[in-house]
Amino acid sequence: MSLHEDAVLVLKCYEDQAELRQAYLDHLAAHPDGMWKASGAGHITASALVIDPERGQVLLTLHKKLRMWLQMGGHCEPEDISLAGSALREATEESGIAGLTLLPGGPVRLDRHHTPCAWHLDVQYAALAPADAVEAISDESLDLRWFAYDEVPTVADDSVVRLLEATRARL
Repeated sequence: MSLHEDAVLVLKCYEDQAELRQAYLDHLAAHPDGMWKASGAGHITASALVIDPERGQVLLTLHKKLRMWLQMGGHCEPEDISLAGSALREATEESGIAGLTLLPGGPVRLDRHHTPCAWHLDVQYAALAPADAVEAISDESLDLRWFAYDEVPTVADDSVVRLLEATRARL
């Protein structure tokens, strides 16, 4: 199964945000290259909110280009075989944490936003940090920091707040 086919299947199984979900499916139907950064019409991205429910915290990255506190994530790569795998790869690369596991049940949310490169049709997961998690800043970040749940609205935008709320509801 190709990454494009996996994305279609994941989105067809996702039961929330019906209108946005359909926009993602329409995009993929109209754009065979819609998974890749090269697609100027926009592209699917995958992200994951790294969360430590035991400590009541999430790990956010201060994005180097956007200069915003965000969840880990980004563009799909040719070696990715699934959206979930892409989200987990991005979370692991950007957090430096080995042993992350995705929260079961598939994507937590969808979020479409414009970036300097194009529209991102982000498929958002949540990744559980192991108890002994040690983060390490990547070259894509200016900073990496754990925030208590109630601190997130003071540092991050509404999309990150909504992702945290949806993640906590699933826990």
